[in-house]
Amino acid sequence: MATTTQRDVMGALLDDYGRTYADEAGIALKNAPQPLYQLLVLSSLLSTRIRASVAMAAAKELTKAGMRDPKRMADASWQQRVDALGRGGYRRYDERTATQLGEGAKLTAERYGGDLRRLRNKADGDMTELRRELQEFPGIGPAGADIFLREAQAVWPEIAPCLDGKALDGARRLGLPATAAPLTRLAGGTEPAVLAAALVRVALDKDATGRIMADAAA
Repeated sequence: MATTTQRDVMGALLDDYGRTYADEAGIALKNAPQPLYQLLVLSSLLSTRIRASVAMAAAKELTKAGMRDPKRMADASWQQRVDALGRGGYRRYDERTATQLGEGAKLTAERYGGDLRRLRNKADGDMTELRRELQEFPGIGPAGADIFLREAQAVWPEIAPCLDGKALDGARRLGLPATAAPLTRLAGGTEPAVLAAALVRVALDKDATGRIMADAAA
């Protein structure tokens, strides 16, 4: 019987889970104000103790309701934000989150002119500064900042590879290297953002490891 290699495991991981959260939430991510703001909103929703699928559904509902940029988010009423979150199934934290989204939209407009590329420029590639600035937004703590940066590395290449503790937890579960350089080598030409998202899904899903290992051995 052939031995399952780390390359086999990596291939199965990417086949099964190789999709960013932004992509799954319908965000066509690029280095532009609107999609970066949508990613910030998604990061806030994902960082709450709620299923990722619900957070992504809520993000889609906010966009569908027109709240796709800081101005429209701030101009929407608190009740409109609550209703959109509710339609996405995001009910446990909907009232608090609706308030935070409104406050965060105003902060985005006032501090960065609605353009998070200015946050990027201010940090000048310093990850510590990026994390600090991101955590100034209501609803974005350390976990939310990590989520944003894992996804943003697709369009902010100076911070790649960004594989934080959650991603590395996923790697350990699969018996893969627990540091960025060998992981990215194993992943070949796969974008680091895709690799990070796949590894995080493994860290969050207790059934993922067995599924991937079975696929790798097939």
